[in-house]
Amino acid sequence: MRRSLSAALLFAIAALFLFASFSLHLSRSSVSRSDLIHRYPIPSPAADHHLLRDDDQSPPLSHVSSVSTVAVLLPAWKVLIIVSPETSLSEKDRYVCVFPNNRTSRARFAGILPSRNRTAFYCAMPNRVRRLRPFLQPVLSRKSQIINNDSTTAPEMIRWTFLVYESFSTEDDVVLFAKGLNNRQGANRPPSEFRCVFGDASKPDAVRTAVTSSNQEVFRCPHPDPTALNDEANARISLEIVDGNRVVPSVAYYTAPKRRRMSSSSNAGPMEQPSHQLCACTMVYNVAKFLREWVTYHSRIGVDRFILYDNDSDDDLEHVVRQLNQEGFNVTTSFWIWPKTQEAGFSHTAVYAKSLCNWMMYIDVDEFVFAPNSWSESPAPGRHMLKSLIPKDPSIGQVSIHCNEFGPRTRKRTHWKRHKSIVLLEAVEHSLLNVIHHFDIKKEFRTKQLSSEDAIVNHYKYQAWPEFQTKFRRRVSAYVVDWTEGLNPMSKDRTPGLGFQPVEPKGWPEMFCEVRDDRLKMLTQKWFWSSASSKMVWQS
Repeated sequence: MRRSLSAALLFAIAALFLFASFSLHLSRSSVSRSDLIHRYPIPSPAADHHLLRDDDQSPPLSHVSSVSTVAVLLPAWKVLIIVSPETSLSEKDRYVCVFPNNRTSRARFAGILPSRNRTAFYCAMPNRVRRLRPFLQPVLSRKSQIINNDSTTAPEMIRWTFLVYESFSTEDDVVLFAKGLNNRQGANRPPSEFRCVFGDASKPDAVRTAVTSSNQEVFRCPHPDPTALNDEANARISLEIVDGNRVVPSVAYYTAPKRRRMSSSSNAGPMEQPSHQLCACTMVYNVAKFLREWVTYHSRIGVDRFILYDNDSDDDLEHVVRQLNQEGFNVTTSFWIWPKTQEAGFSHTAVYAKSLCNWMMYIDVDEFVFAPNSWSESPAPGRHMLKSLIPKDPSIGQVSIHCNEFGPRTRKRTHWKRHKSIVLLEAVEHSLLNVIHHFDIKKEFRTKQLSSEDAIVNHYKYQAWPEFQTKFRRRVSAYVVDWTEGLNPMSKDRTPGLGFQPVEPKGWPEMFCEVRDDRLKMLTQKWFWSSASSKMVWQS
């Protein structure tokens, strides 16, 4: 009997202990999950971007209206939420994404899209939403009153692989950027297969114009008659596939040209000239720690302005850019979220920067231009140096420069694999077609190839393994496959001996180091070493 009472007493004590522990765990879990919903402001573009986390707790719901948005499903279950142009947001408000089954995830500020300055957020798709089909668009809700989103009438989420994602209005026409139409390099569908659509394509008042050019992800068409648009300020623009009258989903808006360009024969005076002789453009991802060196070097030898297409960096890029501008450099960033759109970004620059720059140099942040013949003995850099590479012959519209590919040490490969270019923007062909930092140019212009002694681009391609691994996980060219995928193994864009797994190959620091070449290293030490700080000037 005593044994039975003792056993019962021990069982009761154990049960009480387990209940208390479980209650404490629930309490702590509740606070933690609540924090995910209620404790985040809209960060500035320079703020750290933390990992996206989703919430599996059903929050209190209300029936207030949501923010007007459109959602695009990106890779890795990341959802881009784009706020409509007419919607105003307050920095005092905090936001969450509410999915159709009322699962939520926090909305993290992503950036400002170039077209119409629209605000964009990121949300992670919660695990319990990924199993639902079809993928319906979430709504953006103020955290103070999370709305009920149990409706099955929500539109299906747009996929980033079939989308008109940006537009730019020139004085003469409209340039559209679209994925999913010309999917193979060199295989472009004829312009006659498409029409540009201004406004809601399902309504009779939508305006259509012919497509005049179809190359890669770039399409061009005439401006619509402004008197035919009922609401020009909020007209969405897209592409219609003529065969079947299928309209490509779009997040782009039309902007009417502000003014016509003045011709040299006009009574109003001569054509406006760009304000910079030489600019540099590149697409960047997490290059903040390298940017100061690249900008300082090229600015000192002649680049007047730098234009960066930010491909979703989550490092300290904006902070570094702000510091550089405060120090007198001229650096502009444009938020360009779209995956694998390097060629499209360069095409965008060719029209966007035409009024700003005469010549545009297209190189990456791990590339440095060097003229061995004429610069090696110079005691200091000069702003005439790069401009001296620009020919005075008016028939030349592009300068092509060989690339040296360097390994993890100051040694390079023996053979040239790539060329980079300096392009006269006025000479760029109407199609805006470009491949590997080279543009098609108009028939009346030609390309000049420089010798490797007159100019060379030192491409520090095969960096220390952690940097190389990060870089090649995000190949931004439209037609280059992910290096982790076992596709097209003989591609010249693949790294010899690397394979398909993100594992450092044996002997990596010694690979690709066939010929020693430290000429640029010695020259930059002479030009930029500060004896006062015992550092290079960009390290001070």
